[in-house]
Order: sequence, then structure tokens, then C-alpha cells
Amino acid sequence: MNPTDQVQVRRQAFQQTLLSARRTMLLSEILRLAIDSFSSSKLRFALTALGMVIGTASVILVVTIGLTGKQFILNEIQKIGTNEVEVEYSGGGATGTEHALYNDFLTREDEKAVIAQVPSVLNSSPVLESHDRISFGGGVVKDTLVLGVSPQYRYVRNLIVLAGRYFDEEDEAAHIKCAVVTMPFAREMFGSSEAAIGRDFSIQGVPFTIIGTFKESVDTFGETEITDNTILIPYSVARYFTGTDSVKQIYFSIRSMDEVQDASRDIVRIISSRHKPNSVYKAFDLRELLSTAVKISNILTAVLVMVAAVTLAVGGVGIMNIMLANVRARIREIGIRKALGATYREIKLQFLAEAVIISLFGGIVGCIVGLTVPLSVRLFTDYPLPISYWSVLIALASATIVGVVFGTVPATRAAQMDPVEALKYE
Repeated sequence: MNPTDQVQVRRQAFQQTLLSARRTMLLSEILRLAIDSFSSSKLRFALTALGMVIGTASVILVVTIGLTGKQFILNEIQKIGTNEVEVEYSGGGATGTEHALYNDFLTREDEKAVIAQVPSVLNSSPVLESHDRISFGGGVVKDTLVLGVSPQYRYVRNLIVLAGRYFDEEDEAAHIKCAVVTMPFAREMFGSSEAAIGRDFSIQGVPFTIIGTFKESVDTFGETEITDNTILIPYSVARYFTGTDSVKQIYFSIRSMDEVQDASRDIVRIISSRHKPNSVYKAFDLRELLSTAVKISNILTAVLVMVAAVTLAVGGVGIMNIMLANVRARIREIGIRKALGATYREIKLQFLAEAVIISLFGGIVGCIVGLTVPLSVRLFTDYPLPISYWSVLIALASATIVGVVFGTVPATRAAQMDPVEALKYE
């Protein structure tokens, strides 16, 4: 490199250093002037920032409310049994060598094979369904659903025992004619859940003793196999009414929701391999319902956040109005600064910085207020309100953007003033 080029490079480096130093000084001066302006009118500054405090706090609280609702919905659906897989025989046709349709129902051996080969299965139960017309006294006769299930059915379906007890493995093995009934059934027939314990009634002429009453952990509004008048009896006893070991449905509970999809596939594969080639078996679970609930909850949360964003916009309008009044009150100051050499860019940055500082200060205070509520609930109650720290970052970023957007008009108006006219302003 020749000496001329070296001198040129040094000169460019020096000019860049001076420009950087000037900009650093300019920024510090702008911030100092903004702080001085706020110090001289603390009440106006606080009232202007109040809109942003309310707006950012609203965003955080709305997100918290949305997450709380989402958590509640998911918990309620999980109580129904999101880890549950229902396998059902869907029919079958004749093969090439057969000329008649056949029924290839599920068996207890299928259930045992699945338990032995799918380690993620925790509990299982066949469901043997039958119907009977039972007298409730006073000439009232109702159609009643009778389900023959195993003791593990209680855990598969997350049932709650209200009074008495649920039948166990000993009742199943000994073929004890006992029954667990729903609360509406017990109340209508015997007056209350407690009064029904130990009382007898007949199913197809066979006497059964009520040992407990139950309900589902979540009201499913009739969307499950359990109705208001449902009777649960041991599967070993229910076989006497059907005369067969075959069942149309088997329920499995899986260790975790993440394993449901793989477990469903394995269960169908194992059961299909034990039956005729043309037999069709299908697995059903609540993953689709859970996914739909999550989508709906997220959409509702987004809508609520957009509503809360209106509050931020209102706060931004307040900032713009105050800054316009501030510009008008400081016309002579702007003229003096321009007369001393302040550029269009410097004046604009000064007022824009003031708007951003007001907005960001209100955003920080609003975030503190918004986080105080869920943290207080966590501290003083046993309910763990969910907190999204992303909402804090979004609220702060929104507050900064609002300050820039609504501060641009006053800053531009201040920067465009004619210094001669400004100096003459009284």
C-alpha cells in the first residue's frame, strides 16, 4: 500500500471515530434532556405512563387468564381419560374359502396378549354390555344399562366411588353377585347413595347386592358408555347373561399421553394377528378432542390479547396527545436549540426518545403489576396459576413499539419547526 492510500485509510478511520463519538454524546445528551423534561413535570409524566401501565398489565393478565382456562380444560379432559384407548371389533367379511359372514369378537386372551406385549399399558378391562328393564317401585320400570367389567375398569375410566366400595379381584374370582351403581340410580331406587349400600335388586331375575355407588370424575353429558342408570357388575358374572366370553370392546389405560399413539397401533396389530385376516379392529382415544380443545383455547387467548392490545393503543393515543402539547409548550426551546445548531434528526430523536421512555417506563411498571397478581395467588393459595414470561417480553416490546409509533408525529412536528418562527413565539 502506497503512502497516499495509507493516509486516506487513516483519515477515514479518524472520521468514523469522530462520528461515533459525536453520536454517543448526542444520545447521552438526548437522554439527559428527556430526563430533565420529566423531572420538571412529574405528574404529567406519571399520568401519561398510566395508560401503558394498564395496557401492559392487561396483556399479561389476559394471557394468564387464557393459560388458566386452557389448563383447566385440559385437566378436565384428562380426567375423562386422555390416556385411554378403546379397542372395538368393527366387523369382518367372509374370506375366499368362506361363504358366510362371521363374528370375530374380542376375547380375554386378546387382553392378556396385549398386556404381555405392550409395556406402556397400565390397566385394562373388557366391557360386556347388556340391557334390562328394572323396576324402581311404584310401577316405574326403566331400561337400564348393565356393564360387565373388571376391577381395573375403575382406574381405566377414572371413576369416583361415592359410597361403599368398588368390587375387587376376590369378588371377580368368586363370581360374587355384587353391583356398583350410579348415584341417580341409587337415589331413585333407595333414596340416597348411603341408603342403597347393602340393598338388593334383580337383574334378569338374578338378585344382586349393591356394594357401592360411583360417578365419573367429569360430567361427560352422556358422551361415554356410562349413563345415569348404569350398573357395573363383575365381568365373570356378566358372562352368565351372554353365555360367551367374547366382548366387543376392551379398554386400556396407557402410562402417558405421549405413548398413546404408538400403544394404539401396537394394540391393534397384536389383536389383529390373533384373529381372521378380514376381521377389522379399531382403536379410539381422546387425543383428537384434546388437540381441538388446545386449538380453541389458543384462539380464545389470542382474541383476548388482541382486545387487551386496544388498551395499549389507547395508551399510545394518550402519549401522542401529551407529546403534542409538550411540543407546543416548548416551541421557544426548540427554536433556541435549532439556532445553536441542532439538526432535524437531533430534535426528532429528542422528542421520540421522550415518548419511548414514557411508554417503556409504563410497560415496565405494568409488567410488575401484571405479574404481581398470579405470583400472589401462587404464594397465598394452593392454586398454581400459570405464568407466561413470553407475555412479559411481548408486553415490553409492544410498549416500545407503541412509543415509537405514537411518538413519531409529535417528534416530526417538533423537528419541522422553523427556528425563526419558533424564536418569535411567546
